[in-house]
Amino acid sequence: MRAEGPTFLPCHFGEWLQGRLGQQGPLALVTLVPRGVALTAWRSPARGLACHAIGHGALPPAGLARFGRALGPVQGRTLLRLPYPPGMGTGMSTAGLLAVAGAGFAPEALARACIAAEGASDPLMYPAPAQLLWAPRMGQVLGVLPPQPRAHLLAGFWGPPRPTRPDDQDYDDISDLVMAWQAGGDLAHCAALASESARRCLARRGPLGDPTEALACDLGALGFAISHSGAARALIFAPGKVPTQAVARLREAGLRGVHRLVTCGA
Repeated sequence: MRAEGPTFLPCHFGEWLQGRLGQQGPLALVTLVPRGVALTAWRSPARGLACHAIGHGALPPAGLARFGRALGPVQGRTLLRLPYPPGMGTGMSTAGLLAVAGAGFAPEALARACIAAEGASDPLMYPAPAQLLWAPRMGQVLGVLPPQPRAHLLAGFWGPPRPTRPDDQDYDDISDLVMAWQAGGDLAHCAALASESARRCLARRGPLGDPTEALACDLGALGFAISHSGAARALIFAPGKVPTQAVARLREAGLRGVHRLVTCGA
């Protein structure tokens, strides 16, 4: 039978914020969602679950089996085209699992199945993921937030792939940053909070030598955002303010796959 689709599943590009809510509190994040970047999927009927990918690696069979058992009666063969390599902090695993599930499942059920499959999840099963304070190890919404601001981003990857480890809770307390984000503010305010979250994460977890903050200062960015457990990096600019030489500067500093993005902002 012919494949259905294509369908398009949203991705993210690191986080505005990520850390613990209190020294012993849950891990929480505010995801950064770009506009127009999506995983493409084609599904066709089949017995059992199967998944293949064009270009980049497909979902691990063991995780796929756990996902299917947790979600219930889901079958089919899925072909994926990933916009980014997996393990870089862009939500490829979660988006791929959502593509395998297809339509007709509640966000809460999809989140539980993602946690069963991989021990962690991004909030991409919800219609406005960037407006959620999300617990990635529990698959739960902890609060509703103001919309993420509209920004132009200069994005790329620094360092090797670093797939999320479900038992990794070694993050700084960001309760103060979350409270400031909940209060709302303009792009400069949000960029400053993202930068502080990234600084705390890099100081605690590394990797050493990350050039992103220095590039943000040199190029006049409002701030920078990172994947707190991956290689994604982004400089945050007001719309239309990305300098013409910025792409070359990031490449010279060792960032790979440098490209421009725009947030899905208000």
